[in-house]
Amino acid sequence: VPGLVLPLHIFEPRYRRLIADLQDLPEDEREFVVVAIREGREVGAEGVRALHDVGTVASVREVTPLDDGRFDIVTVGTRRVRVGSLETSLPYLRAITTDMAEEPGGDTEPLASAVTQRFVEYRSMFTEDDGSSLPDEPRVLSYLVAAAVVIDLPGRQALLEQPTDADRLRAELSFLRRETSVIAALPSLPAVDLLRDEASPN
Repeated sequence: VPGLVLPLHIFEPRYRRLIADLQDLPEDEREFVVVAIREGREVGAEGVRALHDVGTVASVREVTPLDDGRFDIVTVGTRRVRVGSLETSLPYLRAITTDMAEEPGGDTEPLASAVTQRFVEYRSMFTEDDGSSLPDEPRVLSYLVAAAVVIDLPGRQALLEQPTDADRLRAELSFLRRETSVIAALPSLPAVDLLRDEASPN
């Protein structure tokens, strides 16, 4: 999501080619789009229908070449884009993309305050965190929460695709209310029986 720091280890030949091609560009043009896959683990030219329509531009900030041709890179999400037509002449996919507008969608301050309160409560169920490090800016907060909550891919994609900051914050508030209620209601029991069970192939 925008604002997220994403370190990546690049080892596949097609993505090695991508990084090599990006290094030929000026530093401020070294970026690519991260797009979630609807199903499966990988997608190639023959499986482009599996891609979601909305992704995030990742700006390459650091590139560390390794001796065997791999790379360690650090990227930062910068903006959302809608993915249009795809081009498959290179080993990696290329696309025509359109930047998505970022709109507040109304008075986001009260929503951001409510989300902060619920997110701190949610986080406290897993770790000690008083919320003092959370950003005050509603849009930044909305993307941080979208990246940090434990949620399935369709749910996270839905947060990314929300048309406005207010819509995203409302969706997060609903999710956090539901999750904190469920977690609080679940008993914490030792899972000793799992040690005697065989692992399911499913």
